[in-house]
Amino acid sequence: MDDRATEAFLAHRNLLFTVAYEMLGSAADAEDALQETWLRWVGVDLDTVRDHRAYLVRIATRQALTRLRTLGRRKESYVGPWLPEPLLTSPDVAEDVELADSVSTAMLLVLETLTPTERAVFVLRDVFDFGYDEIAEAVDKSAAAVRQIAHRARAHVAARRTRGVASAAETQGAMHAFQRAVETGDLQCLLDVLAPDVVLMSDGGGIKQALLRPIVGAERVARVLAVGLERIHNLLTLEPAQVNGYPALVFRLDGELDSVMTLRIDDGKVTGLYTVRNPEKLSHMDKQTELCR
Repeated sequence: MDDRATEAFLAHRNLLFTVAYEMLGSAADAEDALQETWLRWVGVDLDTVRDHRAYLVRIATRQALTRLRTLGRRKESYVGPWLPEPLLTSPDVAEDVELADSVSTAMLLVLETLTPTERAVFVLRDVFDFGYDEIAEAVDKSAAAVRQIAHRARAHVAARRTRGVASAAETQGAMHAFQRAVETGDLQCLLDVLAPDVVLMSDGGGIKQALLRPIVGAERVARVLAVGLERIHNLLTLEPAQVNGYPALVFRLDGELDSVMTLRIDDGKVTGLYTVRNPEKLSHMDKQTELCR
């Protein structure tokens, strides 16, 4: 085996994982896509490759696209809402505002509404700033077609992200207020921090109890949270954590990891609450995942 192949793959591994994860919303599937990327990469004649980074991203994108279509079929039979797999991330991810926004639960849910090719083009162009010619090779389209797809995907995403990115101070303030309200069970404090149109979603995957459909509206969400938490309050502990580049809450029941709740915060209010309880999606919460652009 050519040592250059190993060195190049390891040098860009975190980038390749980030690309695959943003396309798939699943760390397990992203890891599988990377394994397939490696198997194809070791068979490449490196003397014919001008740009190792671009070539590796091209392979990883194609593998992720294949898996994205399979994942779409799996989601059709998924029990209840499907949420992205949460990742415990390091502080440097949060410091890169654009990277954190691109891997946030809220953004990954928006990307779910794109077609596989639109998602690949949007991620490669708007998040990783690849050129249209490079993206064209990755998705087997002409550069002109990729420009059109990028424009369409960008408009689609913008229409579903009507609010701007919250500042770090806003996010931390709302997060602390929400955590205090949950810990004290104070319904009025919950209502004060929730936006009128807040959405609550939970993902149990048919394995753990969870909401089968989203709950919308501050009063309904506050009531559901208050009732649910009251039953297990004495057994529950909350830990703040950095998940997908943003502050989140890790819930432990009798000391065991039970669920991870990520928040979307706009204008100092909580506009989205996303709770993952499916244990198959919590395997990346035991150690930090390195993401990069």
